[in-house]
Amino acid sequence: MQRVLSTCLLFLAAIAGHCDVRVPQWDTKDGVKPSPDFEVEVRTSDCIQWTSVPTLSCDVNTAKRSKASFAEFDTDGMVYVRIRSLAQNIDMTQADITVRPKSKNITARVVDKQTVELELQKAEYLSVEFNGDRFHNLHVFANPMLQEHHTPDEPSAIEWHGRNNHDVFVKDARLIYFAPGVHRPKDLPGGDIRIPSNCTVYLAPGAIVKARLIVDHAENVRIVGRGIILNALRGVEITHSRDVLVDGITFLNPQHYTVFGGDSRNIVVRNIKSFSAQSWSDGIDLMCCRNVEIEDIFMRNSDDCIALYNHRWWYWGGTRDIKVKRATLWADVAHPVNIGTHGDDRSNKGETLKNVTIEDCDILYARTNAALCIACGDKNHLSDILFKDIRIEDIYETALFGIHVIFSEKYNRAPGNSINGVIFNNIHFSGSPDLLRPSFVKDYDEEHKIKNVSFQHIYFNGEPADFDHLQRKER
Repeated sequence: MQRVLSTCLLFLAAIAGHCDVRVPQWDTKDGVKPSPDFEVEVRTSDCIQWTSVPTLSCDVNTAKRSKASFAEFDTDGMVYVRIRSLAQNIDMTQADITVRPKSKNITARVVDKQTVELELQKAEYLSVEFNGDRFHNLHVFANPMLQEHHTPDEPSAIEWHGRNNHDVFVKDARLIYFAPGVHRPKDLPGGDIRIPSNCTVYLAPGAIVKARLIVDHAENVRIVGRGIILNALRGVEITHSRDVLVDGITFLNPQHYTVFGGDSRNIVVRNIKSFSAQSWSDGIDLMCCRNVEIEDIFMRNSDDCIALYNHRWWYWGGTRDIKVKRATLWADVAHPVNIGTHGDDRSNKGETLKNVTIEDCDILYARTNAALCIACGDKNHLSDILFKDIRIEDIYETALFGIHVIFSEKYNRAPGNSINGVIFNNIHFSGSPDLLRPSFVKDYDEEHKIKNVSFQHIYFNGEPADFDHLQRKER
């Protein structure tokens, strides 16, 4: 009971005046690091009292690693967020202050030379940038209110706490409970924690897990809560599994992927936030996965934010039925979306990747060959891919669209077979045209071709764009 009370105390709830805001507290000695750049407070419209929100440091941009900041809390309604800059060289009354995604139509109100306020009508994932500095910005994560709560005294529960190596394992565990504080893999080698079937992993608000969570040959697994997975080899790895949910977790500085899926189906990823700043530190990579839903996420990665492939390593069978909705994607290096590079070149006919929808998404930055990239290699057949209601803000020497059948000596042993049926509908670009590279649609040769690519309702800074030249395929 004492541990449950401690958990409640650490997860502060601002309840005076019906304030529906909850703020986690973090271990900044052995876990995450506080940010020296900002102070953040939050209150609801019917509260006069501000609640302090811990502001933490996060690494971004592997090309030139920088320290940005983030602060997160839960809310179920309108809130005010007060941001105080601790930098001596910023005068808020003179500063150029940008809140992104711009589609949210949120503006900062200047309070004084050091302070601004935001008014949020609902849960939002935002970047607040001062004088164009996107490397030392503040990310504000107003999460939806956590609806699911667990306690360590539930039946068949594992309570993972403390730094010792005592045996906490329970046969046929139904719950793995991470309390507020810092957690490691006990005496398990390799920095991994394996999750059994029919199990819920609950990261309580304030929990920091320094381990990769592995779901392998398992089913009915739920990884939920408001904790942080810190400095893991990968964040969550889902292989040869089905019916897996990842919801509400924040990932800091994984060495490799944030969420990896291989030969798995019925996966849901929602409400996750991710920062990475190492080579190959993609966001969500799926290889031969089926029936996947990804929604309401914020990914700032130093490689592809979302990558969809066929065969690679120990995974075969093709990829299909992937839906991505309401994602905010920020690729400091590489693609916000990359589809199709890897496949089974040893097979006679190749594998199929089909039925992909990327919808209602904001792309905050890209630096690569194309922001929305379809690269068909390794005998793959790609079909029925829809990009709809996509807003692209800033890019650097990058094309908006890249569709090509490729044979990359670095990644492929054979060219892709075909791309058939790609639609770009209602795509808005609001960045600088001077930083755009030409978009492209390229066959590999007469036997490895692209068919049925459609560009509908494409806009540059609010004006309809003429994309006829994109439909003249190049060789």
